[in-house]
Amino acid sequence: MTLRHLKIFITVCETGSVTLAGEKLFIAQPSISLAISELENYYGVKLFDRISKRLHITEIGKQFLQYATHIIALFDKMENTMRNWDAIGTLRIGTSITIGNYLLPNFVDEFKITHPKIKINALIDNSETIENAVLKNEIDIGFIEGFAHNPFIESRHFMDDNLVLICSPDHPFAKRKTININDLKNVDFIMREKGSAGREIFDDILDLHGVKASILWQSSSTQAIVRAVSHNIGISVLPYLLIKDSLKRNEIYAVNIEGVSLTRKFSIIYHKNKYLTQSANDFINLAYKNNSQY
Repeated sequence: MTLRHLKIFITVCETGSVTLAGEKLFIAQPSISLAISELENYYGVKLFDRISKRLHITEIGKQFLQYATHIIALFDKMENTMRNWDAIGTLRIGTSITIGNYLLPNFVDEFKITHPKIKINALIDNSETIENAVLKNEIDIGFIEGFAHNPFIESRHFMDDNLVLICSPDHPFAKRKTININDLKNVDFIMREKGSAGREIFDDILDLHGVKASILWQSSSTQAIVRAVSHNIGISVLPYLLIKDSLKRNEIYAVNIEGVSLTRKFSIIYHKNKYLTQSANDFINLAYKNNSQY
């Protein structure tokens, strides 16, 4: 088994075709098929099911792909580092929207003081997207709400955050300091999209109490949700960090739910097979050091 075998396997997975993989790698199709067969024989496993002349990766094949992707990435990083030792490095960071808006800029500012030659590339999206980017080795480390769901990803809690149930000043809930969770049964919600960690946490809370939410609108835009709530179109649950200014301006009101905690965890995530550089570890330690400031 060689690095060539791994690169061929990864390319077949990416293209979904032996023919397309051969074209991309400029290798004859029989050589591609032979490399896959040699891998399967070497490990004694079936990496692909061949159904109706199409390849379907098996469960063990998916696990092998995770290892192969990071072995090749590590090898490429070694090649690049050894051949370009004096080049300016890059650290690829991914964050959820809340963390990207309110924590990442301060982290980067402080990191640049001690690592002025390191360039930060950032991806800001929902937690599900960041988790997938870690799996695909598109980013080095991620910062998400909650914990990762994939067994190949290491999750490390670094701070707590609060979700807040919000409503319009004209909504009946605004006149009450606390509501019962059953009061939510006949209320319209304006919520974040599926894949948002905050949405996932609140959905789990409702399921636990047997409450079915009426989702009127869904949006990935916090601003759009806050405006809809302020116009009394529905209520929502959003991170405190994203709505604290709107709360101070009394555009929306916060409401407590009796006996329900909306505290959640922020986590640092990275692939279990990922080699973390010193700069990546320094960035992680910086996040731990500054968590008490927010």
